[in-house]
Amino acid sequence: MRHRKAGVKLGRTTSHRKAMFRNMVTSLLKHGRIQTTDAKAKALRSWADHVITLAKRGDLHARRQALSIVQEKAVVHRLFAEVSDRFGDRNGGYTRVIKLGRRPGDAAPMALIELVAPGEGGSQKKKAPVQTAAPARPTVETPAPSEPAPAAEETAAPASETETAADAAPAEETAAPASETEETPSGEETVTETAPAGETEAEEKSEEAETPPEAGEEEEKK
Repeated sequence: MRHRKAGVKLGRTTSHRKAMFRNMVTSLLKHGRIQTTDAKAKALRSWADHVITLAKRGDLHARRQALSIVQEKAVVHRLFAEVSDRFGDRNGGYTRVIKLGRRPGDAAPMALIELVAPGEGGSQKKKAPVQTAAPARPTVETPAPSEPAPAAEETAAPASETETAADAAPAEETAAPASETEETPSGEETVTETAPAGETEAEEKSEEAETPPEAGEEEEKK
């Protein structure tokens, strides 16, 4: 059983398989893309990602590890020089596999594996999530009320009446004291001009005493 055994054998021995993948990863890093079977392309992705990760480290030990895999020194030196500009903003996923259909003859599924172009995708250029607009709620049209307008007029009319009554009440109150002040001096003058009742009765009695009795004299003469 193949429990806990990752990877594919591809009908080859271990040494043959390692040599094949070393040649394929060298060609991929040199030319940028290669055409192979679908199974080999999927297995080659892990080898290419491992070599590019070593190049991003950039130290001497990583360079020596990359030289133990890649067959050409010029390819390794160019990869270490260009990796920061080409894959600096990416954390994995440095290759792309494109299916090409079946090969004539044995009908093997073919694929094209290539390196991702610089500045394509990356962690800093993620697509913003699409915001779906909420469905609009149906609006219910309410008929406009026709009665509030007269009610407003009626309420306005008592307000004006109360204002006029409030204005007229102080005016009448102010007019009343004025009339009282005008009548009081005339009342004092009448009181001062008229004599007391006792003096008038005494004067009438004195006049009656002074006047001679004409009627009694005429009767005596007769």
